[in-house]
Amino acid sequence: MSNDAGARPTAANYPPASPWVGWIAFAGVMMTLLGAFHVFQGLVALFKDEYFVVAESGLLVNVSYTTWGLVHLIGGVIVVIAGLCVFGGQIWARTVGVLLALASAVTSLAFLSAYPIVSLIMVGLAVVIILALTVHGSDVKP
Repeated sequence: MSNDAGARPTAANYPPASPWVGWIAFAGVMMTLLGAFHVFQGLVALFKDEYFVVAESGLLVNVSYTTWGLVHLIGGVIVVIAGLCVFGGQIWARTVGVLLALASAVTSLAFLSAYPIVSLIMVGLAVVIILALTVHGSDVKP
């Protein structure tokens, strides 16, 4: 008599993975990277605001670099957490990822005059994340 209750699952027990699963892993990595960029940018805004090329009055939105830094710091931490949860196929993480990537793109555009190259890179990353999470997000199951 064999006891299958304690048997370990093998690769044969799982359906084949979609070829697009790599895009979701890529989106998770990019979300983590984008979140880390926001965290670093927020820390710079908090501790060394003279690093930025434009004075606070030259920004698209009229806020202090302290406020701007806190927004980037908190948003960045949330994006990193959601990015890590995308690997587990969490639907909420994909939803948060799309919404925060959209917010990241908009806030990076608002920050464009202060640090243009980094802002454009962050907008590009946000677009790639949105593409991967919306087009192929359901290919990863929890």
